Amino acid sequence: MFPLLKTGGLADVAGALPVALQQAGADVRVLLPGFAPVLADLEHALLVANVDSPWGSTSHLRFGRLRSSGLPAYVLDAPHYYQREGSPYEDAKRRSHADNHRRFALLGWVGAKLSHGLDKTWQPNIVHSHDWHAALTPAYAAFAGAAGAAGAAPVQVYTIHNLAYQGLFTRAQFVELGLPATAFAIQGLEFHDQMSFMKAGLFYADHLTTVSPSYAQEIQTPEQGCGLDGLLRERSACLTGILNGVDETVWDPAQDPAIVATYHAQRPQGKTRCKAALQARMGLAVQPNALLFGIVSRLTEQKGLQLVLSAVDDLLAWGGQLVVLGSGDPALEQAWRQLAIDHPGAVAVHVGYDEDLAHQVFAGTDVTLVPSRFEPCGLTQMYGLKYGSLPLVHRVGGLADTVEDCSLENLDSGRANGFVFHPFQVNALRRAIERAFALYKRSAQWRAVRAGAMRQPLGWEAAASQYMALYRSLLAK
Repeated sequence: MFPLLKTGGLADVAGALPVALQQAGADVRVLLPGFAPVLADLEHALLVANVDSPWGSTSHLRFGRLRSSGLPAYVLDAPHYYQREGSPYEDAKRRSHADNHRRFALLGWVGAKLSHGLDKTWQPNIVHSHDWHAALTPAYAAFAGAAGAAGAAPVQVYTIHNLAYQGLFTRAQFVELGLPATAFAIQGLEFHDQMSFMKAGLFYADHLTTVSPSYAQEIQTPEQGCGLDGLLRERSACLTGILNGVDETVWDPAQDPAIVATYHAQRPQGKTRCKAALQARMGLAVQPNALLFGIVSRLTEQKGLQLVLSAVDDLLAWGGQLVVLGSGDPALEQAWRQLAIDHPGAVAVHVGYDEDLAHQVFAGTDVTLVPSRFEPCGLTQMYGLKYGSLPLVHRVGGLADTVEDCSLENLDSGRANGFVFHPFQVNALRRAIERAFALYKRSAQWRAVRAGAMRQPLGWEAAASQYMALYRSLLAK
């Protein structure tokens, strides 16, 4: 949950959506694993219960309020699972923790316990679980209900953030988790003789959502269904695509403390200073008229960065510059490092993640590159729109739902806000990069498109309203 702990966009959603739901009138409480930054942020904590897991460990469920957001929160205090060196998933040497199945099953186990009255002072109407990490919640709740557990059974909603990351574990690990043997079946958690946490959410939840309307359709196809498209087609009547938003208290160039000069659509002059500062910080030639492209991304195959590597010579030959911020696949990290060595002053790379630098990249660049092979929603292109860094995207998922190409008809109607390519091929990407250079030469038109992009409403209010309407319709049933 941003700003406490972040490895990707899921943390941004977890940080912003509950606040937006609260502002829309819901009585929201979040349930989080007790990683060190989360426990440190929890104020006025009270012990709700000591919880025994099916595999024999005991954890303490505490309830308090998160200082950073003001949200009421349940936190799983289990130091033996969550107080470790490294990331939430890996040790300091980037090896997956051998007990990740138990660490995240515990989240689902306690979510189901809360569904069935673990907290005697508060009973939810809706339990909303996110991604593979919490996907066992509806499964545990279903079998607790079948066993006649005390407490009213709330509606279980499950959101897919990225179907490609399913939380796959072995049959032997399934046996440890306290689910009945009948759950390890095609009509259950079994997936090619493995256990899929994601499939548990898809199969047992009352309703499914995902993070953009286009992605909701795409995951029902063999090309993007990751082997689960058949189940998703079966459940299509219970599947809703709701586009994520941007936390405008964090991502707003008019009041961003991480950038050297603030600006907004009506007074964009500060962006020129941000561009010069970014070029200087990253060791690029400080050239105000160079078209500056930015990438803020996990460096993985999904993100389509191999296409950029194939097209970068043209980008540079046409007078562009490129700054890259991210980490991931070691081979991709090395490829980008080598590119920066080969093109000093034109390509700059920061391997790792730096939140302030991410803000500076969006503020300082002219174009945000998001050439993902697939992208459930994508927040990066929305940050680009907010900061006047026009997105250049592959037409897929949430990228297709948020970016309109600078075609003549879109420029004429005022819908244009970026550059879109399809199919997922180097030549298509090159043509989109060419369109960016062509528009940049028409400075008045570029400024008009940029101003329109920055004025788009991208906050969480629309998504929260859609979720509230969905919750009410499910409760009415």
